[in-house]
Amino acid sequence: MTAYHPGSLAVQDRLGVRRLAEHVGRSIGPGIRPVAAAFLEAQPLLVLGAADADGRMRASLLTGRPGFVRATGPHTVSVAADLPEGTPDGAPVGTIALDPRTRRRMRLNGIARRSARGFTVEAEQVFSNCPKYLQRRELYGFADAPGHRAGAVRHGTALTPGQERLVRAADTFFVATAGPDGADASHRGGNPGFVTVASPTELSWTDYPGNAMFLTLGNLEADGRAGLLFLDWETGTTLQLSGRAHTVYGTGGDRAVRFRLDRVTETPGASPLRWSAPEYSPANPPLS
Repeated sequence: MTAYHPGSLAVQDRLGVRRLAEHVGRSIGPGIRPVAAAFLEAQPLLVLGAADADGRMRASLLTGRPGFVRATGPHTVSVAADLPEGTPDGAPVGTIALDPRTRRRMRLNGIARRSARGFTVEAEQVFSNCPKYLQRRELYGFADAPGHRAGAVRHGTALTPGQERLVRAADTFFVATAGPDGADASHRGGNPGFVTVASPTELSWTDYPGNAMFLTLGNLEADGRAGLLFLDWETGTTLQLSGRAHTVYGTGGDRAVRFRLDRVTETPGASPLRWSAPEYSPANPPLS
């Protein structure tokens, strides 16, 4: 029995890490342990990846006071927020709870269903990741006084010059993918400039060494749809990109992901959270 579908297995075999991946994969399970439940309840943000009604993958930011995400059983999480617009009830979703204050992250994938509180996720995969490439930030506070509203949403099919600057300055983004087993949301981090803007519709980034699972690249091997989420940590502006991605392999195990977007959604002030400037991860490779 393996925790991986054929796409991930193919990438692991190509890079010669199948045995390591099988060892690491033992940490993936359907249960939410007490330490994981406590971590979730302390978080003010959650990223959710899912396909919308048109089939596009989207990575969306959900926020709230700590406790807005909480485990209500060994296999169920309740979220006091609406499902992102366009996400069907009963959809497979991937979630990642990330705490920049402690450089910890946890992923939980399963099926989302609307509820009186917002929605629930019936967990199918629960696991933690190491702090590699995670920038440390302090939470200054919530800009969610009565009357706080996000700015007007802007849609497009290509990046504007301002959006290109946001992407080039990013040290963190999130990627949503889909595979035969459901949806997944993951984190990518590095020094500013680690994401390259080749054109208003084309991005790329080096895939840095990680835990050898290759869940994201495995999903892209099976299904090229991808959704990216960039966040301006100081202003709360979010930039969501939907499109398709594929992996380009070089020599010695080097690899990069190339992404072509077909949908852009920018929401000024979408997040009420205000964070400090980053303390960059010591694991971030220098930019060439």
